[in-house]
Amino acid sequence: MSTIQSSPLEALHLRLGARMVPFAGWNMPVQYTSIMDEHAAVRTATGIFDISHMGQFIVSGPGALTWLNRMLANNVAKLEVGQGQYSFLLNERGGVIDDLIVYRTAEDAFFLVVNASMIDEDFAWIAKHQPEDVAFANESALWAGMAVQGPDSPAVFEKVCPGQALPPRNGIARFAVDGGEAVVCRTGYTGEDGFEFFSPAEQGEAWFEKFIAAGAKACGLGARDTLRLEMCYPLNGNDLSPDRTPIEGCFGFFVDLEKGDFIGREVLAKQKAEGPAQKLVALEYTDKGAPPRSHYAVLDAAGNVVSELSSGVLSPSTGKGIGMAYVPAELAKIGTDFFVDVRGRQFPAKVVKKPFYKPAPSKA
Repeated sequence: MSTIQSSPLEALHLRLGARMVPFAGWNMPVQYTSIMDEHAAVRTATGIFDISHMGQFIVSGPGALTWLNRMLANNVAKLEVGQGQYSFLLNERGGVIDDLIVYRTAEDAFFLVVNASMIDEDFAWIAKHQPEDVAFANESALWAGMAVQGPDSPAVFEKVCPGQALPPRNGIARFAVDGGEAVVCRTGYTGEDGFEFFSPAEQGEAWFEKFIAAGAKACGLGARDTLRLEMCYPLNGNDLSPDRTPIEGCFGFFVDLEKGDFIGREVLAKQKAEGPAQKLVALEYTDKGAPPRSHYAVLDAAGNVVSELSSGVLSPSTGKGIGMAYVPAELAKIGTDFFVDVRGRQFPAKVVKKPFYKPAPSKA
């Protein structure tokens, strides 16, 4: 039986009154006040999430760029120093081992952020293909991480790090601040403006408290899930899996079939040319109903079970039941009617355009 790991911020979460739950092999806060309250804070002001459970890999060396382009689906060569991109780590069948973000920190150096549950598997898979001219290290245990998200997040950053500039969207910066070192990435998993802040693990509590003092509200995994699903951002292990390709998931924008060969390319190119048999669609209730959850059956208009929800929640922003599911491609058209089975009760839903929610423009 595997041991549940603890975030370097766990003691702080407990002091703040968080309800802790096992997640991806870690003991993590699911909420502090309520999911609705924390969700609203991110949509209207600023929230802060502990992401210390996520992994950080360092890749460097003269062959780093060529190797990463062979390992990942997106085109790493398009990155300037200081830029990042979303990408996929694939198996030979084109299935998703993990989704991740890769940042270029120097001409021949890269910083990868991977999902918590996949750290060991990702590292083993990547190391298996490691060439001699590339150094590859797992620094996950060295870092504490926090995601500060919401329209007021730039102002919160300015209070905590006066005189420092946030990197541009999808950018990365590394600097010394307040006696410590920090890595700041300008991405996010909520649809709102925001950034990820990585510090040495032993400094994590102090930084988290500084951001709270500057106006960020502590938020847990519950709000993180509702926020990301409103944006149709996938959760690895639910909406992404080794048996599903990015083409089936409708994430072809993050796959560069023209860059040259990479692991899984042949399968993806064939799917792109012929069209996938199934597609990941956004389903929204057409009326009120019991909250949808992952693995609930999805039925077509005739009442035949054709799929199951890969993710599902009651959207705090829209008040509607929302979810995603892989359905036969011929049923993936916007407006197609379905039913979601919730413990024997069937609620009407339809395919809608992604995302379910559009955030307000950034204040910065």
